[in-house]
Amino acid sequence: QWRLVESGGGSVQPGGSLTLSCATSGFNLDYAAIAWFRQGSGKKREGVACIGSSGHGTDYADSVKGRFTISRDKAKNTVYLHMASVKTEDAAVYSCAADDVGDIRDFCSKVDVLYDYWGQGTQVTVSS
Repeated sequence: QWRLVESGGGSVQPGGSLTLSCATSGFNLDYAAIAWFRQGSGKKREGVACIGSSGHGTDYADSVKGRFTISRDKAKNTVYLHMASVKTEDAAVYSCAADDVGDIRDFCSKVDVLYDYWGQGTQVTVSS
């Protein structure tokens, strides 16, 4: 059974940093793309970053490019989202999701409808 559990959310000051974790189980990361999505209050869900099943290919939303970094530790079955230079508009519920791609590839998508398995989300609050 595919399972994803996010952690690491909390309050961060503008300009600060925070790292979110997505612990996965029940499947092999070699055959899954993982993405981070966020949904702020009153906003549409946004694909923030993704990493291909190879663990090498990544893609970022323009709103976070250069500030956020997605990575994974296959030995720990965990995917991370390191958030730096955080802005007030980064406040949201962050969720990780998995797409069963079936093979090893660099490509990943930030389109939410492609992802079948989701975590419960973790809240990130940005305030001074």
